[in-house]
Amino acid sequence: MENRILGLHHITAIANEAKRNLDFYTKVLGVRLVKKTVNFDDPGTYHFYFGNETGAAGTILTFFPWEGIGRGKNGSGMATHIGYAIPEGALEFWKKRLESYDISFSEGFIFNEKSISFMDPDGLHLQLIEPETADDRPVWTTTEIAEDVALKGFHTVTLTLQNANATAKVLTDILGYTILKTDGNRYRYATDTVSTARFIDIIEDPNIPRGHNAAGTNHHIAFRVENDDILMNIREKVVAAGLNITPRIDRDYFYSLYFREPGGVLFEIATDNPGFTVDEELSQLGTELKLPKQYEGVRSKIEAVLPKLN
Repeated sequence: MENRILGLHHITAIANEAKRNLDFYTKVLGVRLVKKTVNFDDPGTYHFYFGNETGAAGTILTFFPWEGIGRGKNGSGMATHIGYAIPEGALEFWKKRLESYDISFSEGFIFNEKSISFMDPDGLHLQLIEPETADDRPVWTTTEIAEDVALKGFHTVTLTLQNANATAKVLTDILGYTILKTDGNRYRYATDTVSTARFIDIIEDPNIPRGHNAAGTNHHIAFRVENDDILMNIREKVVAAGLNITPRIDRDYFYSLYFREPGGVLFEIATDNPGFTVDEELSQLGTELKLPKQYEGVRSKIEAVLPKLN
């Protein structure tokens, strides 16, 4: 792999109720619960990781389900839309499935690719997209969602900004993206290091107000690098650009850096190593509550306050 950003690693959002969030993503959308752990800074709150069978980078949507936080509001300075790739011809299946759950959706095209847009129970904006180029990533299937219709992983994440210039400069000069195409006030940036989970769209709207971060909104988006050496190389570039960035942080399943880009979106850089099988076998991913090492001594207290999922 190249010494560069390898597209998206994961996306993290906020939910209001843990069980409702878990049920929607595993039962309605049919993605796998790859890891069930807790928020590093708030161990009384779950941290769910949803993805494909292996929890591959570019498929992982994670949530902090803060019970009772209330609904947020999308706006400027946020990643406002999360786009999943689906197999060609799968849109009809998903339209019928969403209708069966009384979930409203709209149909359209995003840069000539057919899509449907809808919201999860907290109001998070999701899009299912049939890509122009085939996506051969393996999927997680369920008794109701077969391989020929299952979600492949991320296609696009869309940032909504009052002014795109400074953010675009971060994408191109630091993260190695290039402008691919435009459509009105929508700009698509892409990396050529990977063939999937490689698009960042920007919608520029100078009149849109700032958003409110709570349930149904994005917390941060994470870009993927292969290892720690590349992670720290990217950190040097961020520092050289005059932006504040954290030290390297051990997140148990990857190592991370965080910085807020000029438009207001929280960016993370995350490594492939060590991965989600570091503490669970592949066949058992997501079946047990895994705690950061510093909380193992108070496991019983944490389990007592976490919301019940069954």
